[in-house]
Amino acid sequence: MLRDADMLSHLMRRRPRHSLPRDLYTDPDLYEVDLHRIWYADWLFALPACEIPKTGNHVTLQVADHSVIVVRGADGTIRAFHNTCRHRGSRLCKPGRSSSPKIVCPYHQWTYELDGRLLWARDMGPDFDPSKHGLKPVHCRDAGGLVFICLAETPPPFDALAAAAERYFGPHGLDRCKVAHESSIVEQANWKLVMENNRECYHCSGAHPALCVSFDDNPNIAGNGDGMTDPAIEAHLAKCEAAGLPSRFHIAPDNKWRMVRVPLLGKAVSYTMDGKAAVSQTVGDVPIRDAGTLLFFHYPNTWNHFLSDTVMLFRMLPLGPQETEVTTKWLVHEDAVEGRDYDLDRLTEVWTLTNDEDRAIVEENQKGINSPVYEPGPYSETQESGVIQFVDWYADTMTERLTGRALHAAE
Repeated sequence: MLRDADMLSHLMRRRPRHSLPRDLYTDPDLYEVDLHRIWYADWLFALPACEIPKTGNHVTLQVADHSVIVVRGADGTIRAFHNTCRHRGSRLCKPGRSSSPKIVCPYHQWTYELDGRLLWARDMGPDFDPSKHGLKPVHCRDAGGLVFICLAETPPPFDALAAAAERYFGPHGLDRCKVAHESSIVEQANWKLVMENNRECYHCSGAHPALCVSFDDNPNIAGNGDGMTDPAIEAHLAKCEAAGLPSRFHIAPDNKWRMVRVPLLGKAVSYTMDGKAAVSQTVGDVPIRDAGTLLFFHYPNTWNHFLSDTVMLFRMLPLGPQETEVTTKWLVHEDAVEGRDYDLDRLTEVWTLTNDEDRAIVEENQKGINSPVYEPGPYSETQESGVIQFVDWYADTMTERLTGRALHAAE
């Protein structure tokens, strides 16, 4: 395809440790390559399993052209299906979260079991075989309480991520959490710019006054390093490991995902305006309040913070070449009561502000790149090592998939 060749040509000409060529942030045809080679090919974070705790609970989300239902079945298993009726293609479930004992098409009432089997279709004749008209499945896996989906016919390996997630996320007890609050914003920018902004804190001191009360913009924390050369980080890692919290830097061989537990600033224990705990109850079995935050990213669509009192999950989904939805979920202990154990405004204030500030930053970044005079600029290896790592992952992954030539060892 011409657009695949165009993408490969841009990648072959890109300068290492520089931002990407303009078309990779702006061009609709190259955005389509992103969708097919990245978004429709990789594991994507969908939701925390605790969001759909009961039989029939389901969430519908949109991944570009694909609408996907993620549902908990009567056997407790979480599955995913394409949100398309096998009769005449009507959408089955509206976007968002809901619950129902069966999946029923609103058009002609074809009725599906929660495991995707077609149960009932009126007046289809004696030769009609319901077993051939079940919902089309989407690959679905659980990683330590986070549900991932993959739209590819054959998904990439997942077991290493699942094992690491079970170990690192385990103390936070996501199966004993609930969603206290959720927000979604739309950023008028290419998805790669949204991720690049997340992967550095070079901008934090000038843009995020509320976040900088508790989050240290030390580049050894915000970047891609393991922190082993930083005495403060090393001391924190040793303290957390001694308390039974898996914490040390762990990254996938292909750099797609990473976990590391880092300290917060000073005596801060949570993301609040005073740095004090936002929730009186800890999540799971986290043994110490000052555990800092376990940072977890998974390309292409999620970054997350696991603290002692809350877990914050971020999911982004592409809406267009220059439009991206970012959803944030605040998880607390399932027994925590709003108004008694936490104040919702206090819990969400810092990251509500930070998300809005990031939206403004990223949108201005996109507007600047849209100018014909834009040319890729150099990254700071000190401050933007995480951005370099993401852009290298993107370019290497795209090149591998366009050429069929593996650049990295398998997971």
